[in-house]
Amino acid sequence: MNVSAGAVVAAGLGGMTASAKAVRQLVDNPLAAGTIPVKRLPGGYLHYALGEETPGPLPIRFLGTGAAGKPTPDADGFIRRHSSVLLDKKVIIDFTPTSEDMIPEGFHPEALFYTHSHGDHYDPGAALKLAPERIFLSETWAERAMGEFETASKETGLPVPPVIPLGIGDKVTIAGMTLTALPACHATSDLKEQAMIYLVEKLPVRVLYATDTAGIPAIAARLVGIDPHIKPGNPINGLIMESTMGIDGDEDFRIFCHSSAALVLRTVHMLLREGRYRPKEGQPAYITHIARSLHGNQSQSQLDASLPAPLKAAYDGLEVVFGAGNDGQ
Repeated sequence: MNVSAGAVVAAGLGGMTASAKAVRQLVDNPLAAGTIPVKRLPGGYLHYALGEETPGPLPIRFLGTGAAGKPTPDADGFIRRHSSVLLDKKVIIDFTPTSEDMIPEGFHPEALFYTHSHGDHYDPGAALKLAPERIFLSETWAERAMGEFETASKETGLPVPPVIPLGIGDKVTIAGMTLTALPACHATSDLKEQAMIYLVEKLPVRVLYATDTAGIPAIAARLVGIDPHIKPGNPINGLIMESTMGIDGDEDFRIFCHSSAALVLRTVHMLLREGRYRPKEGQPAYITHIARSLHGNQSQSQLDASLPAPLKAAYDGLEVVFGAGNDGQ
């Protein structure tokens, strides 16, 4: 898609979408210098500087912690809406109608980020009602998404906010935090779509939000700095990772696209041993995207009792304040 520098400004601040390739070309065009809030980083990644990062801590509220399907109460009365989080009361990752009741009246996030286009994470109509200032998603399905947002706009009469495409490794600084787009091990019906997970930073706090994904892919681990192959590394302080399957789910057919609690536990143990995960004292690693039927239909209290430390099942409405580890890393 050929666009002018002015069109990229519109893509970032107004109401149209430009391809990530077009944005990258314009970043290198001297005539466009100073006209768009984006710069090229080492490695060719883009950084959308839509504000300045402020120091942590980083509060995260779980708007939903469930997998696909209709949310229903468990034996304790807990409902698992589709997985979604609110970052520092300003930015949301993934949003569907199931979480609309978790949003205060009149609240509109500064940004809405999507991991992928499955219906338990992405709903154009719900996004337009939420009215974020901007939407960020993978460049691999941005054009399709724009068409779906335009269709939803015609149906609802609501405007489409700017839809900004992200490539793997691209960064966005907004609302006092920086989010980095990372590859997930997941797939949709569109085999050209790259699902994503996100690193959220409010330094010195670094939290990895990993759903939907079958483990943490090598490229994601290296971009974050938690692959022990790479020295000296850059530890994370918080981990929120999907556990679609339970502790005994390693042989479930979903292992190509999703994680089990056992896989999350092994990941945490390795990262702790290698010094690449340094949470503040007593802070659990949280599992989300919990398919109740794949966790033995356990209630929240049963999950709390059965999950091995340091894992803890997040629940809808839980707010966690992530801080740096004891060594400040």
